[in-house]
Amino acid sequence: MQLTQKETLLLKDLKGEEQLCIDKYTKHASAALDGQLKDLFTKLANTEQSHLNMLTQIENGTAPAIGGASQSVSPSFTETYGMGETPDKKADCYLCTDLLATEKHASGLYDTCVFEFKDKQLRDVLNHIQKEEQQHGKYIYDYMTKNNMYS
Repeated sequence: MQLTQKETLLLKDLKGEEQLCIDKYTKHASAALDGQLKDLFTKLANTEQSHLNMLTQIENGTAPAIGGASQSVSPSFTETYGMGETPDKKADCYLCTDLLATEKHASGLYDTCVFEFKDKQLRDVLNHIQKEEQQHGKYIYDYMTKNNMYS
């Protein structure tokens, strides 16, 4: 499969965004104070790595298979932080806010690429990844809502 110059450049942007997601999730998992947040960030870093692997396959001329149930079960969170403001809550809220903004940006970039790629199979792959990015944002939102961080 031959990519256009524009598709090649967009793919480079997507790979950079995925690497940024991996790096942030990994770094933020080690900084998170709540254990369930550490677990969430670690799982999402692994999914972002699979996205990067899929993009590398595209770059190498292969349309990766999509599917699997990696994101089909939403995590459920217990309340760690109450209504009051504490240093721990503030620190974890910062990590969540940063990653939620990162997911919004990644999803927007995928949205553009879905319209720019000519091959339907590649558009389907990119759309699948975009939906997973949106789901990541939903998981973060759910955690924040459960822990009185999102208003």
